[in-house]
Amino acid sequence: MRIGTYNVENLFNRARALDQRTWSAGRPALEAYEQISELLEEPLYTPDIQAGILRLLRRLDLLNSDTAKFARLRQNRGRLLRRSKKDGVLVVARGRGDWIGWVELTTDRVDEQGMLNTARVIHDVGADILGVIEAENRIALKRFTDAGLLVGGAPRYPQVMVVDGNDERGIDVGVLATGAYPLVSQRSHVDDTDEVGRVFSRDCPEYHFATPSGGRLVVLVNHLKSKGYGGKIASDTTRRRQASRIAQIYRDLVADGITDVAVVGDLNDTPESEPLAPLLTGTDLRDVSTHPSFEDGGRPGTYGYCTARNKIDYVLLSPSLWARTKGGGIFRKGVWGGKRGVLWPIYDTMTKAVHAGSDHACIYADIDL
Repeated sequence: MRIGTYNVENLFNRARALDQRTWSAGRPALEAYEQISELLEEPLYTPDIQAGILRLLRRLDLLNSDTAKFARLRQNRGRLLRRSKKDGVLVVARGRGDWIGWVELTTDRVDEQGMLNTARVIHDVGADILGVIEAENRIALKRFTDAGLLVGGAPRYPQVMVVDGNDERGIDVGVLATGAYPLVSQRSHVDDTDEVGRVFSRDCPEYHFATPSGGRLVVLVNHLKSKGYGGKIASDTTRRRQASRIAQIYRDLVADGITDVAVVGDLNDTPESEPLAPLLTGTDLRDVSTHPSFEDGGRPGTYGYCTARNKIDYVLLSPSLWARTKGGGIFRKGVWGGKRGVLWPIYDTMTKAVHAGSDHACIYADIDL
C-alpha cells in the first residue's frame, strides 16, 4: 500500500494574505488577524484592549470601512465600532457579549489550472491513504475528489473526511482513502490542552482504517504552527508543544495494542530542529525519507526550492510499518521549480508559477501489508 501526505494549499478558495508572492506581503495582515481575533474574544474590553483593537484594525485597513484588501469586519448584531466625523472611530462594545461578529480574511478563487494540477498530482501519486493539508472543509474536499479524481467514472477516493479545526482561515487537515481501506473510526484532538492551553493550531485527527488482512492501521494527520509569521520563540514553543502531544497520542495508541501507526503531514520544521525533537527523536517513529530505498530526486526538501532547509513534510512510521517499508519518494511535478520552473521536471500544463498544484511536494511511503 502507499501512504502519503500532500499540502494542497486550499482547493477552491484561499485567503488573499496567504497567497502573496512573498511572505512579507501578507505577513502583517496575518499577524494582525491572529491578534485581533484573540482580543475580540475578551469578555471585557478595557481601555487597553480597545486601544489594541483600534491599532489592529488600522493595520488591517478596517478602521474606516468594514472591507479591505486582506480582511473584512463582520458586525452581524450589535456594533463593535462607531465611526463619526466628530469623534472619529470608537469601540462602543463593552465586551464580547455586547455584539455578534468577527474579523475574517478576504479570500480569492484558486487558479483553475492550478486546481487541475493539484488533482493531477494526487492521481499520479496514487496513494491508498492520503493525508490532505490545507483543505477548506469536507464539502470542498469531497466536491474536488468527486469531480476531479475519478477512476472508471467512479471516485478514486470514496472516503473523504475533514474535521474542522482551530484555524479560522479555512486551512484544515483531512484524509482521502480508497475503498480497500475502510475508515472504521476517527477521533479528534481539536480541544486537547496542556498546561499552557489549547495545543493544536488545526487538529491532530486519528483515522483508524481496517486493512485487507484484518488488521488496524491508524494515521495521524497534522499541520503544525507555521514559521511564516509570529515571533520565532513563540512559534517554536507552539510547535514543540504540538510535537510533544502527538508523541503522547502515538504512545497511547501503542499502549492500547495498536502497532501500525503513521504520523503524516506538514510539520513546518526540519528534521534536526529542536521543536520537533519530542516526535522525531523522542519516539521510535521513523521518517520514510531516511529509508535506503527512498527516492528524493537528489533533493531532500518538500517545499519551495526543495533544499534541505525546506524539508517540512513527513511520513513517520511505527517500527512494525517500517519493517515492511519497501521505499517511498517525493513527487515534485506539481511544484514550480524555482524562479523559472526548471529545477526539476514539471507538468506541461504548468507554464507559470500560478499553475502549480502547490508549493509543497507530495511525499509517500510504500509498505507491504
